[in-house]
Amino acid sequence: QAQQSKFLSDVENELEELAVTIAQAKKMVELIKGAAMKEKERVEKLFAEASEVLATFQKEVTGFIEAGERSMLGEAEADLRWKEERRAKLAQCKQNLENVASTDTIYFLQEFQALKVAMEENLSPAPSFQNELNFTKCTQVVGAVKDVLSTACKNQWNHLQGKGIDGLNYQEMEEGLCSPSPSAWREGWEDFPPHPHFSFLPHPVAFIIDLDSDTADKFIQLFGTKGAKRVLCPIPYPESPTRFINCEQVLGLNLMNRGNYYWEVELIDGWVSIGVIAEDFDPREAYNRGRLGRNDRSCCLQWNGQNYVAWFGGFESVIQQPFFQTIGVFLEYSEKALTFYGVKDSKMTCLQQLKVSPFTKGKSDPFQNKINHHFGSLFSCKLKPAFFLESVDAHLQIGPLKKDCVSVLKRR
Repeated sequence: QAQQSKFLSDVENELEELAVTIAQAKKMVELIKGAAMKEKERVEKLFAEASEVLATFQKEVTGFIEAGERSMLGEAEADLRWKEERRAKLAQCKQNLENVASTDTIYFLQEFQALKVAMEENLSPAPSFQNELNFTKCTQVVGAVKDVLSTACKNQWNHLQGKGIDGLNYQEMEEGLCSPSPSAWREGWEDFPPHPHFSFLPHPVAFIIDLDSDTADKFIQLFGTKGAKRVLCPIPYPESPTRFINCEQVLGLNLMNRGNYYWEVELIDGWVSIGVIAEDFDPREAYNRGRLGRNDRSCCLQWNGQNYVAWFGGFESVIQQPFFQTIGVFLEYSEKALTFYGVKDSKMTCLQQLKVSPFTKGKSDPFQNKINHHFGSLFSCKLKPAFFLESVDAHLQIGPLKKDCVSVLKRR
């Protein structure tokens, strides 16, 4: 009897404890449901706001294109009408002259004079198309936004899943931290760069480069934001304070000021120089001083059709290596070093490294001596990728980047 009573008492206690834990579990379930519901509502609201921002941006960009189209069409159609009217007038005058009887000298002279006057009329000015490059940049701008969104979505999804992030999330780029808060994303979005720079990592990451049409010399034709070719006929680019006027050069849009950067360039044809230049370099500098590597504000690797040559401060170093169509460029701010690689079949051959090295060669090598005395000061500037197309029909293409080469550099 006593044992039965004790057993029933234990069961009663167990039931009471279960009732308490069940109540707690119910509260936990409700808490999870409530938290999830609130989070979904907040996420839906943020997605709606983001969609509204994108819709507004799309409307603005579309309107910008349409305004540019109207402006250009106005000039082009006016020019077309003038040419058609001039052709019709000349054809009529010519027909009138041909219809004059050979014996009617006075009438012939009158028609001949009318044709002559029509021929001497002032020509209509050619369309200037000042807005052409402005509205054709829309693809570049929207593409940059798409790339930012794609990278951000991928990185944050990996972050939610607890996986390693391939590349950088926003907060890493801005502050070097590993776990960005959502509020930091929203508050800092307006300062988000047009393309991920990956510039604060201690190891190299593929650097995305877009060519800046506002810097391109008039003899350089751009193909989108990745290709450039030197041409014989000047291109009527609009005026720009950053445009090169004495050297066939073009810069990348992207700035570099710390961290490590790696990018690749395809040499398609001709003599090409690839390097970096200080952001504040004067693009109106004379030819002999404005070329990459011929001053203390830039350096480059040149392919001159026979061999590679490294240039800095007007000094050169000839490189005895075979031709590589793909050139890798590795910029290390912490080491104050710039290394050029020949890339083929995922293998990297070091062509030249520019770095202060006072204990090697010294004054016996004028090029290294120049590097030792002046190269370090280049890293006190913000730098931009730079390209010099030296020969007519010289042609280059940015990328595509090879991730396996980045992995090789990380292991080094």
